[in-house]
This record gives sequence, C-alpha cells and structure tokens, in this order.
Amino acid sequence: MPLYIAREAPKLWRKICTEASAEVSLLSENWKLLLAGLVFQYVHGLAAHGVHYLHRPGPILQDAGFFLIPEIGQSKAYMSESIFNFIFFSFILWTFHPFFFQSKRIYTVLIWCRVLAYLVGCQILRIITFYATQLPGPNYHCREGSKYARLPPPESALEVILINFPTGVLYGCGDLIFSSHMIFTLVFVLTYQKFGTRRCIKQLAWLFAIIQSLLIIASRKHYTVDIVVA
Repeated sequence: MPLYIAREAPKLWRKICTEASAEVSLLSENWKLLLAGLVFQYVHGLAAHGVHYLHRPGPILQDAGFFLIPEIGQSKAYMSESIFNFIFFSFILWTFHPFFFQSKRIYTVLIWCRVLAYLVGCQILRIITFYATQLPGPNYHCREGSKYARLPPPESALEVILINFPTGVLYGCGDLIFSSHMIFTLVFVLTYQKFGTRRCIKQLAWLFAIIQSLLIIASRKHYTVDIVVA
C-alpha cells in the first residue's frame, strides 16, 4: 500500500497542476461572468428579504398537496433542508472532480458559468413572480401570531442591506412563487444529467429531487404551486 501511494501521488499532483493551469486560464477569461452570477445571489437574497416587509399573514390557502401529503410538523422541518444540503454540496464536489480523476467531461469554471447563468435567469423570474403576487406564507413562522410573520419598517438602510442576517435568511416570508430550493436542485440535477457519466447517480439525483419536493410540501414551507412552477 505505501508503495502504491508513493507511485500514484506524483501522478495525482501532476494532474492537479495541469488542471489548475487550464482552469486559471479559463478563469481569467470568464471571471466577470462568475462574479456577476455570485453578486446576483446577494441581489436575490436582498429581494427576498424586501418582500418580507410586504408579507401579510392570513389563512393558509387551500392546497391539493397539503390535502394529499400529511404534515410532518415543525420538529421535522429539517428533513428537506438536509436533503437539499446533501444535493448542494455533492454537486459542488462533483464540479471539482476533474482535478482528481481522469474521466473528464467538464471544466469547472465553464460549468459554473453555465450553472450561474441558469440560476440568475430563474431568480429574475422568481423575483418578478413573488413581487407580483404575495401569498400568505404556510410556514410555521409566517403564520398569524408568529413574531416573524410581519416585519416592522426597517430602522436603517443597513438593516435592509445586511438582510437582517441571520434571522432574515432563516425566517423569511413572502418569497413563495416559486421555490428557490427547487431552482437550485433542478439546475444541479439537470446539469449532472447532461454532463455526468454515472447513470445510477443520475437516477439517484432525480429520486432525491422528488423526495425533497414532497418534504417541502409536507413541512409546509411552500404551496404545491411553488414546486410545480419551479
């Protein structure tokens, strides 16, 4: 085993150096696109926080998904987040696999340019839709009686700019149509569907996407329409 590691380590190091050289070259050509995509993630978060000031809690709307899928309760709301985090970080790791493995169909910089472009397009549409129509949030912290359901007017511009972090991120309301979690999940899954090589992982990714969508509804984080539109 030590002999094998000693023999393979230089090969791996050469692979990493070669790949890094190619990626740096691509980064120098595409860094503006990547930066714009990353900055827009903040803009999207700012817009989602802004619509919270417009949110008005009310009776939960009649929803076919709520009728068909039992409510799992606030104590198990973490389940959908756990699956989302698994998909999110697994995808990030996969995009860096060309640095370590010989089987290569992507460049990390180019795949992230593509992913961020799709995310920005979807998020622009999402901002338009949740500002066009504000629905009473079905999530527990968005219901009547919760201290997070309504936001008082901001005391300063800094409170808005900082998105009242972390409370504003964890307890947002009003940004419903359509689900941001499903945007990320579907963009990641579709990207792997096109560029990935393992059929079993593709099937598993779609299975996780379906399970996540059902858990989002079961935990009452979104209405069914938010999932369908996404």
